[in-house]
Amino acid sequence: MRQIVLDTETTGIDPKEGHRIIEIGCVEMINRKLTGNHYHVYINPQRVVEQEAIEVHGITNEFLADKPTFDVIVDDFLQFIDGAQLVIHNAPFDVGFIDHELSMLPAYRDVTTEQRCTVLDSLVLARNMHPGQKNNLDALCKRYGIDNSHRELHGALLDAEILADVYLFMTGGQTALNLSGKTQNDMSNDEETIRRLPAERKPLKIIYASADELEQHEARLDIVEKQGGQTCLWRQQ
Repeated sequence: MRQIVLDTETTGIDPKEGHRIIEIGCVEMINRKLTGNHYHVYINPQRVVEQEAIEVHGITNEFLADKPTFDVIVDDFLQFIDGAQLVIHNAPFDVGFIDHELSMLPAYRDVTTEQRCTVLDSLVLARNMHPGQKNNLDALCKRYGIDNSHRELHGALLDAEILADVYLFMTGGQTALNLSGKTQNDMSNDEETIRRLPAERKPLKIIYASADELEQHEARLDIVEKQGGQTCLWRQQ
């Protein structure tokens, strides 16, 4: 199964008011393993970025002035996500902006994100798992013990990487971590500092059962077998 964890940054809140995408960040997972393959691009929105938005993500109009427009990157972007399941936190926001961008291009006017991909909203998943609690990305990082201290400002690629960690913890644990590789889909310039990625990522800590815990586990299996009258499944492996 191929999943793409995706995030965007925009000029403002509502595409119906003419706001546009200015950054897309994606990381790839195959069979719940982070492959190191990612897609990242900054986009010239051909309009002014609102000051309130700049305060959130730190991406200025001057920085975006020489970046490609959406019509230039659309083919590479769609090729990267095509056929995958998109994992997005508050998916209607990002999907709404992507579909708005597509609708502005004659060749893609009738194309929607969900025609090319399936979409999983990790915010809905988090709310179902933790009803009545805060379920934004920062709150989930704190809940699952994920270090996001390097996230001083929002950034599409950084937030996609953090969301990948959060999603894997929410759905049963992370099976691999490999984000060091670069591919031809890496659209960013290494000298552009807004990316705000950490130099290194600490490996996940592996905690093994102690001898006492193993003994208690075996005692519990003895009880299960006695009550069930047959060898339990854990001892048949």
